[in-house]
Amino acid sequence: EVQLVESGGGLVQLGGSLRLSCAGSGFTFSTFAMSWIRQVPGKGLEWVSGVDSNGVNKIYADSVKGRFTISRDNPKKTLYLQMNSLKPENTAVYVCIKKATLINPRLVSSRISDYDFRGQGTQVTVSS
Repeated sequence: EVQLVESGGGLVQLGGSLRLSCAGSGFTFSTFAMSWIRQVPGKGLEWVSGVDSNGVNKIYADSVKGRFTISRDNPKKTLYLQMNSLKPENTAVYVCIKKATLINPRLVSSRISDYDFRGQGTQVTVSS
């Protein structure tokens, strides 16, 4: 059974930093691209950042480029998102998602529909 468990969220002030983690199990973590998305009530899902299976190719939404850094540790089966210079508009539930098996699983994509499993998410709240 595929499981994705996020952690690291919390309350932080404007300009602060947080590091999110996503622990994967039930699948061969090192062979799948992974992404972070975020959800704001009433606003739907927004793709944030993604990384290929090897951790080499990383892509970012324009709104977070230069402030967020995605990484992964395949032996630990863990995905990370380092978030710096946080803004109130970054407040959301952050969710990690796994690339679908039948859609070039090793290649990163910004299309949420290319991913097939998600975790429960971790709340990030940025106060002004």
